Amino acid sequence: MAVKIRLTRMGAKGKPYYRIVAAENEYPRDGKFLEILGNYDPKKNPAEINVKEDRVRDWLSKGAKPTVTVANLLKSKGIEAGAR
Repeated sequence: MAVKIRLTRMGAKGKPYYRIVAAENEYPRDGKFLEILGNYDPKKNPAEINVKEDRVRDWLSKGAKPTVTVANLLKSKGIEAGAR
């Protein structure tokens, strides 16, 4: 079971916001996921990032790998996570 922490796109056309989710490697981007870990809204100024830090740290300790974008978002919130 290879778990990744990645973004799932939500919202209407032209008004995206993203969920930060833990999902298995084989699942589609907007498909099934294991847990919602937070959200990211790039349209707000400044961009809004909400993260359940305890759950993210738990998934990272279990071996989940964040994507490059999620690793950058987590780094901005003070959570160190090596990208793929």
